[in-house]
Amino acid sequence: MKLVIQRVKKAKVTSEGKTVGQIDRGLFILLGVGKQDSFNTVFAMAQKCVELRIMADKDGKMNLSVKDMGGEILIVSQFTLYADTSGGRRPSFVNAAEPDLARQVYERFVQSLKELGVKVEIGSFGNYMEIESAADGPVTIILES
Repeated sequence: MKLVIQRVKKAKVTSEGKTVGQIDRGLFILLGVGKQDSFNTVFAMAQKCVELRIMADKDGKMNLSVKDMGGEILIVSQFTLYADTSGGRRPSFVNAAEPDLARQVYERFVQSLKELGVKVEIGSFGNYMEIESAADGPVTIILES
């Protein structure tokens, strides 16, 4: 599992002309599922995201987690995080999970975030999406299981 986590002032996902997920201050997360991934690490990765101290405190220091400051999370599935460009200019996605496994891991991850007490919004799995976000910092963290 690969995660790209960005601290945002706001973020919104639109699919087929409709807003499907929108947050104010919090984390925008792109989640990629690899074909080797399983449910074993999902909860631990969700907990890491919720407890990651990258939100600014009253002094502007990264001392708070998204949960500490009452923030929100917008999560979007993105298989392209598993792109392999070592063979040329056109990316290969052979290391990305098949859609059924990817959806199951994604849904379990979303559920885990909710169980950890954070408000969660989602994108539109498997569909073309337009994403608008206002980076805060910018702060961007990459996690891999």
